Order: sequence, then C-alpha cells, then structure tokens
Amino acid sequence: MKNKNILFFTFLSLLLSVTVFAETVKRSKSGICHDIHSSHYERTKNFQAYDTIDDCLNSGGRLSKGTKTNKSSSNKGISTKYSRSEFGSGWADSDKDCQNSRMETLISQSVGQVKFKTGKQCQVIAGKWISSFTGETIYNASDIDIDHVVALKWAWNHGANNWPKDKRVMFANDPTNLISVELRLNRQKGAKGLDEWLPPKNQCQYIVRFLRVSKKYGIQLSSSEESVYSSIKQKYCSQ
Repeated sequence: MKNKNILFFTFLSLLLSVTVFAETVKRSKSGICHDIHSSHYERTKNFQAYDTIDDCLNSGGRLSKGTKTNKSSSNKGISTKYSRSEFGSGWADSDKDCQNSRMETLISQSVGQVKFKTGKQCQVIAGKWISSFTGETIYNASDIDIDHVVALKWAWNHGANNWPKDKRVMFANDPTNLISVELRLNRQKGAKGLDEWLPPKNQCQYIVRFLRVSKKYGIQLSSSEESVYSSIKQKYCSQ
C-alpha cells in the first residue's frame, strides 16, 4: 500500500508539472508570443516564460500573423487587428487652431509661402515642397501625401498594438515621424520596413530618421531585424 501511494503521488506530481509547463506562454527571441495553441509552440526552445498571453504582450511581445487571442477587459487599448482608427480618427488638431497635423506639416515643410483655401487659413492648397524621396519640387498640396516614416501598420505589428490609445495618436501625429512626399511613392512604400523599401534618394537620411523614431517610441526589433537594419545603415550611411 505504501509503495502504491508513493507511485500515485509521483505520477500526480509529474502530471501537474507537465500541465504547468504546457500552460506557459513562450516569448521567442524574435519577440513573438506563443501559447499552447501556436503551431510553433513545441519548436520554440529558447524563450522567456510568461503566465498569460497578456503578460507576454504587455512585456513588448507580439502575436504572429493571423493569430487570434482573447483579451482581458482590463487591457484596454490592446487589440490584435490593425485599423487606422486605432491611431486616431484621421489627422489630429490637438491645439484646436483648425490646422490639423497634415496642414501643420505642409506649412512647416514648405520652402515657399503657402496658399490657403480661405481666409481662415485652415486648409493649405499650394506651396513649394522639395521631396526628400526624390529631390523633386511639388507645388500643389493635393499632389502630396504625408508619409509616416515609421508606418502605422508596421509599428502596430512591432508592439504598438499594446500601446495605450493616446500614445498611438501621438505617434501618428508626431512631426518627427511626418514628411511631405509624392503620393505615388508613399503608396508604393505602404507599411514596409527598412528591409523592404527605401526611397530613391536620401536613403541614409531616411534610415536614420526611421531608427530615431523607433527608438523614441521604444519599438522593439527582433534580433534578426536588428542585424539586417544595422547592415542597411552601414551600407547607406558609411559612404
């Protein structure tokens, strides 16, 4: 009887230890959070352990593409699906002077006097902008996109989904992250990072600004991205 009890408690202890391990959320070196439902769970050997997926995400981790998870109601502002509205409803007018952040960017970056649509000076329709992407001159405001150097969706996929809403709105309207460029190139860029897209000209300037904005907002790069981005910077900024 004594031996049976020992065997029973040994089995129970092993069962509990396996259960606890199975429920551990793994954050891989690349910063991706894997729970027991992840197809990469068993293959993830080098990881930092967390009790819940929320704990992992709140530490700066992120979900792999296509992963869905339930969020606790206490984690307000955290979501898994990107939407432009997560960064505010369009361009913000934080100082309530009728000029939103797009207009303020156009005004501050024009190298000539700007022209407004009306005497209220709320909407810019013309000016003189030198595109840092090409060096070309643009005169019509309607031909300009305001580029987020660090794209909103790219930031979302690198941890901004865990930020509080007010930080995302600040990021989307931060002058450090905004430049006036051609429509076609901004749309060609989309939500790409440095390893996927660079402008035709002034690549070093763009790379340095991208990294500065990322650092300002504490955006975490995976170890592989850090290596690739470092090589890109060395290639374009050491000439």
